Amino acid sequence: MQAKTILRVLKPILGAIVGMALLLLIIAWMLGWHREKIEPGESEVVAEPRLTTEEIEKYTDQVHEVSKQEIVEAVGTLKASNRTEISARVLAPIEKINVRAGQAVHGGEAIVELDDRALKTQYSQAQAALVAAEVALRKAKNDYLRDRQLFQHKAISQSQMDDTTARVESARADIDAKREAVAEAEVMLSYAKIAAPKSGVIVDRLAEPGDMARPGVPLLVLYDPESLRLEVPVMEKLAIKLKVGEPYTVHIDALDRDFQGTVDEIVPEAQAASRSFLVKVALPKSTDLFEGMFGRLKIPTEARRHLCLATDAIERIGQLEFVDVVHEDGRIERRYIETGRWGMEGRKEVLSGLKAGERVLLRSKMNK
Repeated sequence: MQAKTILRVLKPILGAIVGMALLLLIIAWMLGWHREKIEPGESEVVAEPRLTTEEIEKYTDQVHEVSKQEIVEAVGTLKASNRTEISARVLAPIEKINVRAGQAVHGGEAIVELDDRALKTQYSQAQAALVAAEVALRKAKNDYLRDRQLFQHKAISQSQMDDTTARVESARADIDAKREAVAEAEVMLSYAKIAAPKSGVIVDRLAEPGDMARPGVPLLVLYDPESLRLEVPVMEKLAIKLKVGEPYTVHIDALDRDFQGTVDEIVPEAQAASRSFLVKVALPKSTDLFEGMFGRLKIPTEARRHLCLATDAIERIGQLEFVDVVHEDGRIERRYIETGRWGMEGRKEVLSGLKAGERVLLRSKMNK
């Protein structure tokens, strides 16, 4: 009994002692008791590497300040200034379409034929009405000649003579109207054949044989390939410096070619959303250019000065760029830099981290 009581009393005390010992061990570990201690004393300082004057001349390159004209690109789309939508003038079924998209046509060439049976019927009816009117005019004239003789012999009254004269005048007016109706029907019949209003290329075919042609509804779209222009929105600060008639380079991405264009028109109204003016640049005739192509207008601006660095001196580590700057005494300093996109072949623009005249280590030459 006595032993159990003693154990019950000592158990909490032993637990506290063990916890304290563990805490002391953790503190000692954090203080580094297990590490090797460096005895106090003196040691040699390792001299940092330096380049000799000959090595500086051989293995380094100087950061130069250069001046280069900036080219700003404005993107746009090729569109024809001379574009025509071809539609029917009468309501009639389409009988034949003689062209397809991409086909070149000449002015006056028949490109669409409509069903003209109803129009021919109207023309025949107008001609028949004209013949009837001519017969009525001849009868009215004969009546007039007979009644005039009777009137001279006082066989008929003045009112009867006036009626006969009126019938002649009415018959003449009616025949004029019938002739106009025949001419109108003839014109309507001519609308059954639709001809190209000018030479160009069919860019879109919007109907097929069997469809109903309606006045004002486009059937074909025609454009003049010689009137292609690059329509491009240009920022206000650049657009106000452009002049109509000035030459500019236009790059067509699909062809990977440059064309010499001329500013043809500048729409005198700025777009509020984009703060830009619409500029239209005329392009030379080419069988390789088509409406809707993507193009870039290259606009030269004022020259800009910047630092230029040999790309061989740049070391990339992840997304960071570093160079080794060599001082006059030969010391080498690792430095972080930021580069841009400018520079001639083998060189790159430096945005920050270097100064003009500093020398940098060329890695390819050092590794040889």
